[in-house]
Amino acid sequence: MANDDPTEKIDQTFNNTISRRRFIEVSVGAVASVSLSPLMFGCGGGGDSTQRQAGYPISSEVYTTRQWAIVPDAVTSDLNTILPWEPSKFKESGYGLWHYVPGVDYGKDSSIMPTDYDVSSVNNAASLLSFFTMSDIHIYDKESPSQPFYTLQYLNSYEVGHTPAITYTMLYTTHILDAAIQTVNALHKQKPFDCGLFLGDADNNSQYNELRWYIDVIDGKFIRPSSGAHAGEDTIYYQKPYKAAGLDKTIPWYQTKGNHDDFWFGSVPNNDYLRQSHIGEDLLRLGLNILVDPYQGFDERMYYMGTVDGSTPYGDIIGAGHVNTTSAIKVAADPNRYSLTMKTWMNEFFNTSSSPVGHGFTRSNIDNNFASYSFEPKSNIPIKVIMLDDNQSEDHPNHGNGSLDKARYDWLINELDKGQAEGKLMIIAAHVPIGIAAFAEPNKPSNVGCWGPESYIQDTDTDELIAAPDTLIAKLQTYSNLILWLAGHTHFNQVTPFKSPDPNHPELGFWEVQTPSLRDFPQQFRTFDIVRNTDNTLSIIITDVDPAVRDGSPAAMSRFYAVAAMQLYKTPAPYAPACVYNAELIIPLSPEMQTKIQNYGTPIQK
Repeated sequence: MANDDPTEKIDQTFNNTISRRRFIEVSVGAVASVSLSPLMFGCGGGGDSTQRQAGYPISSEVYTTRQWAIVPDAVTSDLNTILPWEPSKFKESGYGLWHYVPGVDYGKDSSIMPTDYDVSSVNNAASLLSFFTMSDIHIYDKESPSQPFYTLQYLNSYEVGHTPAITYTMLYTTHILDAAIQTVNALHKQKPFDCGLFLGDADNNSQYNELRWYIDVIDGKFIRPSSGAHAGEDTIYYQKPYKAAGLDKTIPWYQTKGNHDDFWFGSVPNNDYLRQSHIGEDLLRLGLNILVDPYQGFDERMYYMGTVDGSTPYGDIIGAGHVNTTSAIKVAADPNRYSLTMKTWMNEFFNTSSSPVGHGFTRSNIDNNFASYSFEPKSNIPIKVIMLDDNQSEDHPNHGNGSLDKARYDWLINELDKGQAEGKLMIIAAHVPIGIAAFAEPNKPSNVGCWGPESYIQDTDTDELIAAPDTLIAKLQTYSNLILWLAGHTHFNQVTPFKSPDPNHPELGFWEVQTPSLRDFPQQFRTFDIVRNTDNTLSIIITDVDPAVRDGSPAAMSRFYAVAAMQLYKTPAPYAPACVYNAELIIPLSPEMQTKIQNYGTPIQK
C-alpha cells in the first residue's frame, strides 16, 4: 500500500554519549526502541486496513524516565523561515527530532522538612498507595467548524515562548492516549497500581464526540477518529479507524474537570452561536482577538476561523481568513459535535465499561451540577483523595484560570475537616495548580499564574475573600494530614514545596506536583508511590513516564509533532532539557499520624 505521507522517514539521532550496544545492555530486555531505528511515516506497523484497525501495539520495551529520558535535538534553522502550521517543512528543517539521554533522578528532596533533617535517615519500610496521573489529553475534533485556527495563527506573532497555540499533535490525540494507556498496563504488570487519576482537559473543545473518544479509548472500544464527512478514513493515516487497547480492567480510574471540558477552547462559555457552530456546516466567524477580548471578538465576527481538511496527509488548515477576502466553505454537519454542559459532561462517565461506573461522579453530582467528590482508594489504608473542581465558573472572567466559589470552598474545607478528624492522610487532586514555580527557580513557589489576581470569590455576606491564592494556601497549611496537591493545566512538570509557616510544626507543609500534558512536549504521565519510612516520615516517590511508542505508529507521529511545536514556539519549560522531575519527596508527619500508620502498608522487600 502506498504511503499516505510524502515524507518517508525520520532518522532519529541517538545521543553520542551512549552507544547502541551500551543502551541495549542497560535497558530492560532487548531494546527495539523508537530512537534506535528509523521513525517511519505513513502506514506504520500494519500492511493493510484490517491490521491497522486491529490496533496499534506499543513498543515491547517499556521504561520510565528514571532509565532513559527524551531530549529534543538542537535546531539550527531560522525560526522565521517556517511556521508552526507548515508541518510538511518540519523534517527538512530539522524540527521534531529527538534523542535519548540517561535517566533523571533528583534524589531525596527534603525541602519541606526541618532545616536540620538528615535525608540519609530515610529508609522505605512499606508501600501505602501506588497510582498514576494523566492530564490535559485534549482530545481534538480537528475537523470541527468551531476551532479558532485563524486566531491561533495570529497569536503566533506574540505567543512565541509560550505553550504552542497550534500543534499537529491534534491529528493524533486518541492515538497518544491509547499508547499511554498501554504503557500503564505494562507498568501495572511489573507493580500493580491501586488506581488512576485523570486531572482534567479530557477533551479540547467541550464537544460530545471528543469526550466519547476519550472514554472509549480508556475503555478499549473501536475508535473512529474523524467527524463530519469522515474524509480520508480509508486512506489517511491519522483518520483510519482502529481498536483501542483499553485500560487494564483491574485498575479503577477517577476523573476531575478542566477548563476545556466546560468552555469553548477552554476560554469562553458556550453561547447559542457557538453551540450552533459546533453541529452546523458553516465555519465559525469571530473577531481576531477572541481569546484576548472574548466580548469584542464575538461581536466583530470578521474572520473565518478555519478547519482541518482530514483528506490531506498533513491535516491542512483550510477556509481561514477575513470574510471579505476568503471564500466561504462548508463542512459536513455532525450532530455528535454538540457542546456539553457540566451536567451532560459528567453524565457521560456513566456510559463506560471500566470501573467504577461514573468514575467518581455520582448522580448527586449531576443533580446538583457539582463536579467535586472524594473517595478512599484502599479500604485498609487511611488515605483520602479529594477530587476538586477548581476551575472558574461561567460568571467569572478569564476562564482559563483557577478559583473556588463559596460552595466549593466550603465543601473543600468540610472534606479536609472530616479527613483530619478521622486521622486520614489527604491528597487534593485538581486541574489548576495553586502555586506556580518560576522556571528559573523550580523549588521556589510563586502565586503568579494560573491562580492570578482575579482568582478569588468574594463572600457577598461578609465581603471576605474566599479563595485568593494566599488565603487558600494559608488555610491548607492548617491541616497536618494534607500531604499533596495534584494538578495539571500548565502542560509542564513542576514540583513546588509549601513549607510549614510554623517551624515547630513542619507537618503543616505539603507538596504540589503537576502532571504534564499528552498534547505537548514532554507528553508524559506520572506515577506515584506513597511509602512509609522507618524514621516515621512519608516518601512520595514521583516518576515521569513517556508513553512507549512503536516505530511508525500514530503515537510516534504525535511525539514528532510535539517536539516540533516545542522547538518552533521556543517553549520554556522547567527542568530543561529533558523537562523531567523524578524525586523522592519527604513528608513530615504529626506525632498522632506517626503512631497511627506505623503498622500500615505492604512491607518493602530489600
